[in-house]
Amino acid sequence: MQTPPLNLSVTDPLSRALDRVKLVLFQPFDLGKWFVIGFCAWLAFLGESGGGFHANFPFNWSDHRGRRLDREFEQVRDYVMSNLHWIVPLVMTLVVLGLVLGLVITWLSSRGRFMFLHCVALNRAEVADPWRRYAREGNSLFLFRLVIGLICLIVTLPLVIVGIGIGWRMFNHGRPHFGGVLELMGLGLILLVLAMVFALIGKLTRDFVVPLMYLRHQGTCACWKELLRLLAAYAGDFILWLLFQIVLAIAIGLLIFAVVIVTCCCAGCLMSIPYLGTVLLLPVLVFNRAYALHYLAQFGPAYDVFTPPASATPVGGAPA
Repeated sequence: MQTPPLNLSVTDPLSRALDRVKLVLFQPFDLGKWFVIGFCAWLAFLGESGGGFHANFPFNWSDHRGRRLDREFEQVRDYVMSNLHWIVPLVMTLVVLGLVLGLVITWLSSRGRFMFLHCVALNRAEVADPWRRYAREGNSLFLFRLVIGLICLIVTLPLVIVGIGIGWRMFNHGRPHFGGVLELMGLGLILLVLAMVFALIGKLTRDFVVPLMYLRHQGTCACWKELLRLLAAYAGDFILWLLFQIVLAIAIGLLIFAVVIVTCCCAGCLMSIPYLGTVLLLPVLVFNRAYALHYLAQFGPAYDVFTPPASATPVGGAPA
């Protein structure tokens, strides 16, 4: 069946998402409701905090500073080489513990995404009911994310190993060199591109596949196939949506930054506290969740999580 034309907009869902924030959180204001929905949101975004680092590579190694860094570099190398007997087991133990913890966090957040969606879509502050009702969908999402994580590991691990080899070579030489730094920068650029690809997969899964699973009560792969049909039919609209997401993220980031500055960083300190920070950021999280849901609802009644019909036909003619 030919795909029907749709007038998709990236701006119309803005007002609807704001109305959903008002309805869920402020009509009326209920602190207990905030904490319950905040708990579901905290689970949904568990383990997704970001961070960054800055590094400077001084290339002028002939001055006093360069010689001092050379000595420090050699001291670190000698210490590591003389203590490999306990450093290697410690690193391996930390890696295993990190993997186990990562699996638990991924499973909890997969279940939490359906709980948070349930609260936003139905304007309810519930934990136990969505935890049980969407257990199968949450477990399917967990397995999908686990497979994607393994693919990401398989793709990136060889690059990381090569990078470690380059770093080890410079480590043994006692000082970084320009060619090695350039090689590491090239590997870093490739890893950055791969990170963007997997981040896009994660965002599409979170914003659109999870709602489709919520509506269809189907597995992740089946709903990804449906989303791919939409992406193929409306590629330009989704590209515009993605670009608008960048603008929206910048605007929200500036708004949060302004709040932190106005409150003399008090809000920033509170936002850094686990769970409590999620509760404080709940209007932003509900807005982001509602915005994607309202954008998806533009494809027809079969894609509307707020008023899902009993029998609806998604775009393309396949039964819901």
